[in-house]
Amino acid sequence: MALSCGIVGLTNTGKSTIFNCFSNTKAEVTNYSFSTSKSNIGMVKVPDPRLKELEKLEPTEKLVQVVVDIVDLPGLAKGASQGEGVGNKFLGDLRNTDAIIHVLRCFDDENLPHVEESIDPVRDIEILDFELQVADLESVEKKMARFQKLIKTGDKDAKKGIEVLKKYQDHLGDFQNARTLEVSEEEQKVVGDLFLLTSKPIFYVCNVDDASAATGNEYSNKVTEHLKEDDTDVLVIAAQMESEIAELEEKEEQMEFLQDVGLTEPGVDRLIRSAYSILNLDTFFTVGPKEIRAWTIKRGATAPEAAGVIHSDLQRGFIRAEVIKYNDFIELKSEQACKDNGKLNVEGKKYVVKDGDLLNIRFNV
Repeated sequence: MALSCGIVGLTNTGKSTIFNCFSNTKAEVTNYSFSTSKSNIGMVKVPDPRLKELEKLEPTEKLVQVVVDIVDLPGLAKGASQGEGVGNKFLGDLRNTDAIIHVLRCFDDENLPHVEESIDPVRDIEILDFELQVADLESVEKKMARFQKLIKTGDKDAKKGIEVLKKYQDHLGDFQNARTLEVSEEEQKVVGDLFLLTSKPIFYVCNVDDASAATGNEYSNKVTEHLKEDDTDVLVIAAQMESEIAELEEKEEQMEFLQDVGLTEPGVDRLIRSAYSILNLDTFFTVGPKEIRAWTIKRGATAPEAAGVIHSDLQRGFIRAEVIKYNDFIELKSEQACKDNGKLNVEGKKYVVKDGDLLNIRFNV
């Protein structure tokens, strides 16, 4: 399954610098407001050290990592929901993403003016929330108008839909995000076609100065305090330093650089893990002499659903799944040893795939 994350933030927060740290496409980085008028799209391979460990035991021609699409959206400004800056284009691209990465400026730089003329990441969170809330409210009210016309024709479903939409209208009108509204799964379906921006999972990246890369600073501490009641991640990343690390070709050099500033891994690795976490994603593996591949599934997916990620024919003709737990494979060192020790299980259609499972799908079409 394809995963797409949108990187958003006010102008001059450093989001394009972060994008360039891990994307195979380099975005233009400038010091001017509204300097870009299009979204940049790149891909990042999700780091998973388990692939290398599997290769040690099962030699293969290639390793295939999960790939995530990263969309670097144009810098936001007040009034984006009403078309300011590149507002409508920005919001349209954001609707097509699965999750939002909000980059907050948490550093001082006299040569890089803030569009709001001061550094205040909590205010910047409120600006983005407001713009997305306004856009969502407009979408909800447009659908309410359509349903009102259907009610006049005696459509009972439209009447129920209006009741649900009224909940969203009141919630958004009270400056709340759709993701915090308590509604049933059935009620959520009423707004499913709207792709509400404030319903998307979101986490925050505090872009700090190099000296604060390991510990954060006063600005990032305010963000953490502001969001302490929210079910979200707050990451501290020094984007400029990370971009310099990303330019190093040797992994050993990168790790030395990180250790010198008190870090154990690149911030972008933590960023991708956070994206996985908020989207409730798990990884399973297929292992063979041609390739060892990582696949992404929604947490709680059944074996046939996992088979469908590989190919629709496997799901359609699913018979059973042969399952080995990653830790058992690493400990026993081969598929045959797992069989001999009762660690290879044959599972049916109701089996829920776990993170790290090695699957061999049996099917017939």
